[in-house]
Amino acid sequence: MANVPARPDDQRASDADREAVAEDLRDAFGEGRLDVDEYQRRLDAVWTSATYGELDRLTSDLPIPAERHEKSAAPEKRRNDVRALLDMWKTWLGGAVVMIGIWGISSLSSGELQDFWPAIPLGIWAIVVIASAFWNDDKS
Repeated sequence: MANVPARPDDQRASDADREAVAEDLRDAFGEGRLDVDEYQRRLDAVWTSATYGELDRLTSDLPIPAERHEKSAAPEKRRNDVRALLDMWKTWLGGAVVMIGIWGISSLSSGELQDFWPAIPLGIWAIVVIASAFWNDDKS
């Protein structure tokens, strides 16, 4: 498993770093990626490791745990969600301009102000956009 940020292999590791690697090994053991002997051998080596390089070698052949992968993907997902919400509002604004333009032209051609009918479809559309911001299907 590639441990999170790039760092010098000869830099000394902390107890928290060793605990994180031990947790990764527990996850790999629980997933059936390591047998009992291999898990115990690597776990013993975790507590005697002094540097990041030694810790990285213990997990280099294992995939990144799903939980860590999800955490690293979270900021990108948030940016994508915000971008999608802004795109929905831009589309709403474009629809508002068109509908209000149609209402304005029809009011001018009749010589009097018509009922402001764009309020109904634009209001419903705005409620849908707001609801989609709170009830996103991808959130778990």
